Amino acid sequence: MKLTKKIRRTILAIEVALIALLTPAIIVASDHDDGEVDIKGRAVNLTDVFVYREKDQNPGAAEGDLVFTMNSNPRSLARFQYYFSTTALYQFHITQVGDVNSTPTGRSDIILRFAFSPPNNRGMQAVAVTVIRNGTETVAKTTVNGGLIATTPLNSNPVLNTVPVGGSNLTVFAGLREDPFFLDVEQFFRARAGALGMGPKVGFREPNQAIDFTKGYNVNSIAVRVPKAFLQAGTGANTFDVWSTVSIRDGAGGFKQFERLARPLINEGLIVTPDFLEAFNNIPPRLDLSPAAAPVRQEAVATLNALDLLDGRDNVDPNAIAGAFLPDVMRIDTTKRSGYASATNAQGSLIGGRLPMDDVVDITLGALVGSPVSDNVSYNGTPGNPAQGHKPLEPSFPYLAEPN
Repeated sequence: MKLTKKIRRTILAIEVALIALLTPAIIVASDHDDGEVDIKGRAVNLTDVFVYREKDQNPGAAEGDLVFTMNSNPRSLARFQYYFSTTALYQFHITQVGDVNSTPTGRSDIILRFAFSPPNNRGMQAVAVTVIRNGTETVAKTTVNGGLIATTPLNSNPVLNTVPVGGSNLTVFAGLREDPFFLDVEQFFRARAGALGMGPKVGFREPNQAIDFTKGYNVNSIAVRVPKAFLQAGTGANTFDVWSTVSIRDGAGGFKQFERLARPLINEGLIVTPDFLEAFNNIPPRLDLSPAAAPVRQEAVATLNALDLLDGRDNVDPNAIAGAFLPDVMRIDTTKRSGYASATNAQGSLIGGRLPMDDVVDITLGALVGSPVSDNVSYNGTPGNPAQGHKPLEPSFPYLAEPN
């Protein structure tokens, strides 16, 4: 009871800070099933974010384009049509970064917003694309050919919408794709619980026994190809911080954010208390280091301390790791090859964005434990283990594999 009151006070403190810092009634908020609350449907539950230079995924692609991908609706069943929420706003937030070694500000210089209509009799939803730059909104509902921007229904070829907005053409895809994430999630949480003294100490399963919990599932995917010049907007910035949010109506005419996601395994991997997860989803990155969020950071640091000992050695500075991963944004230095572990800055933060097949679990575990650690699951799977393996990625935009 005492702990619950303390958590509630923390959430209240964060909410008060939000009220003080956010002018409009839009509040910002990562991942498969984190921070669950009664009113959170899967359609508004984010699973993953990817940001990369397109030429690093496809050498034949044009120079200078970036691909942003936001996935939601975890554990979507095969051969079943799922839809995007018609009452939610799905958003990419982007900060133009002048110094690649600087601490993320969590400032939204550009927002790419996607809103969806109810489906028609062909299972297609119309899409409204809004660009918000310096507080000015530009809305596009039609393609360069004058047709409605539309989703791709199940069993159809990808609908690639060329959308003229803000003086540039963006390419937009929205529809079901195979979930590209891979992790032995059950064993991960068993290992974390053992490290925290909440259960027996266990390691990860052998490659021929490890289970990929997303195998065979789909997700709702929003992918957008964006020219770098559109993001620079004359600033000359080559580095960008990116995170995604989902906001729903707040009952007072505005929207309230209750999902946030950037790097994988940050909130759901490091934060144990469900109310803290919910609170983390409801604050913007710029509050990650605020005094009000200190209890959440303290829990993350405690988890880092425990995970550090998985290899039997106390060889990681948890505060330094926390400093490298918070505020939680996906930073991409577009002058370098994309990839989750392709580059770091002076603070030890990952700055290469994320490609669809990057083994972000092993990369993150290695950073947290201080030595190579693997959950023994990969995108292509372990030969002979039927509980692993995904379809091949597609050779062209939006690149994610076709749905199951």
